Amino acid sequence: MSSESSSRGDRLREYLGLADVGETSVDRKLTDLKRRKTVRRFWTALGIVAVALLLNFSLRTVGFSLVELITQFPFFLDALPEYFPPTTYYGLPFLDVMQYWSFIIEQNLLLSLEGGRWLAGDINIVWGATFVTLAIAFAGTVLGLPGALLFGVMASERVVPYPFNFLFRATMSLIRAIPALVWVLILIPLGGVSPFTATLAIIIDTTGYLGRLFTDELEEIADGPIEGIRSTGANKPQVVSFGMLSQVFRQFIAWIAFDLEHNVRVAISLGLIGAGGLGLELDIQRKTFNYTEMMACIILIVLLAGSVELLSQRVRSYLRGEDEVEKTGVLEAFFTSPRKIIESAAGRRR
Repeated sequence: MSSESSSRGDRLREYLGLADVGETSVDRKLTDLKRRKTVRRFWTALGIVAVALLLNFSLRTVGFSLVELITQFPFFLDALPEYFPPTTYYGLPFLDVMQYWSFIIEQNLLLSLEGGRWLAGDINIVWGATFVTLAIAFAGTVLGLPGALLFGVMASERVVPYPFNFLFRATMSLIRAIPALVWVLILIPLGGVSPFTATLAIIIDTTGYLGRLFTDELEEIADGPIEGIRSTGANKPQVVSFGMLSQVFRQFIAWIAFDLEHNVRVAISLGLIGAGGLGLELDIQRKTFNYTEMMACIILIVLLAGSVELLSQRVRSYLRGEDEVEKTGVLEAFFTSPRKIIESAAGRRR
């Protein structure tokens, strides 16, 4: 028994790297390990208790109640047929998608053609709420890009020394601290609550968010190309253009695509307070409790946001230089994505 304990002690000393030291050092090392383990357990338990207390406080603040949820759930089930109107074809139940389509066409949520003959040039294209939302996001992203580039570059300590660059960082932080929804309310005197003020809000929002992403990219670039450009006698603007921005060009394009995707969602949320687009139409139908029409708006929102996100993802994939197998077209990716999801899920189950 003693020989077995001795061999375990020898193996423990060897594992701890203490094969050549005395028994006192081993005990001290074991005691230290136990202390650290106890401290970790204490902080883990303290963190769990803190999260539980905060969760309880949050649930009480918002009035969350499982009893009320269970009580109201039957009313939700009664409303489901209005969200998803049923119909029958050949005696079989189906979703009546034509009710969605009829509402979309009636309210011109896509576009409508008004006037005389197309060839005579008398046709007037009336853009629907879907394209208004997309226009708000696109215009806000493009017009906010110069400000984002200016603040993003000037906030980098590689370009403007500390603490002067902090002024640009603080400005972008202030912009990000105020949601785009609040910017619309601030800008009401300029044009009311309209697509115009929504575009202005997204311009400001883009300057803060995209500028910060640009700054982070510039902070991670290599010093070699910068020193190489400086050694040629280039001035400061040339160093910034050819030594710094040239290194992050692809990253900047990828972040711009991502920000456009983000701004589409922002434009939808701004419409909920009356700034136009699909969000406004959704809010109108919500106030009148037209659940079928609400679901038609939600379907268009999902299709619009999903299409922009898919396009953004393909742009970022191309810029990353992925292999040719992954460089599929947008339409091909759209139609093959369900099959890929199913194959991926089946592979995980195996």
